[in-house]
Amino acid sequence: MTRFIHDQFAKDYLEELLKPYGKVEAPSHVSGEIREIDVLFTPFPEQKADITLLGLLGKLATTPAIFEPFRNPASTEEICDCLLKLLEVRGALKREAKRNATKIAESNFPKLWILTPTASKKLLSGFHGTLASDSLPGIYYLPESLRAAIIVIHQLPTISETLWLRLLGRGTVQKRAIDELAALPSNQPYVKITLELLYNLQQNLRINQSPEIETEDRELIMRLAPLYQQDRELARQEGLQEGLQQGEQRGLQQGEQLLIIRQLNRRIGEMDSSLIQQVQKLPVEQLEELGEALLDFTSVTDLQTWLQSVS
Repeated sequence: MTRFIHDQFAKDYLEELLKPYGKVEAPSHVSGEIREIDVLFTPFPEQKADITLLGLLGKLATTPAIFEPFRNPASTEEICDCLLKLLEVRGALKREAKRNATKIAESNFPKLWILTPTASKKLLSGFHGTLASDSLPGIYYLPESLRAAIIVIHQLPTISETLWLRLLGRGTVQKRAIDELAALPSNQPYVKITLELLYNLQQNLRINQSPEIETEDRELIMRLAPLYQQDRELARQEGLQEGLQQGEQRGLQQGEQLLIIRQLNRRIGEMDSSLIQQVQKLPVEQLEELGEALLDFTSVTDLQTWLQSVS
């Protein structure tokens, strides 16, 4: 069960980081047996945002790309499935070009980036994965015509350039990356949204805990728990700044509103204006109660029921 929670986090995370730079489809369906691509990315023809801020991930996203992240080490069968998706996308693009009587350049075909925490030497050699002299360790390129590579996240060097990919690792690699992220200035691009996504991951793991939950996930829950307080304090400070001229209490309330509405939108989807107004009318004490209650919400109906209970 928790694997699917981590998979959804990876898709949401890549989508949020890449959407300023191009069209992101997560998931995307291809023909054949209705296979689902985790993230299909097409960069904007003219970039207005600085993609170098994403380090190695930004470099991978300078061309059309398919990202297939795995929580557990990718198996031979799973990698074959990824390659099949790549070929199906390539075939679909060629058919579209033929219908339009146009030619498609090789550079317009997407590259496949398989993101796996670890990989055995046997698996890598089975796909003829090789390191490149001009590339970082941990990136194993498959034969050139395939336009694909296996990125072994736990082999990536611990440098700022790889941070955004190491956050998709697991165990000590992921926890160290979280520590690095938490140490960054809060106004640095992607820090706030990544912390929000990590906190949402923590909520989902906590709610779906079972006696069989992995020790690694229990440790991740504990590591992420303080990020909630950090995110809460940041939102409060934003509210205090916005409401400075209206008094400290009003600023505190605005900070709580900002945080709660943001969390609700992530948990149950975008809310209509009437629900947002109801939340904004709540006093600070009830906003804090709502912050705890929303951990168990699964739909807009849960929010509506809660609001009726306190009205």
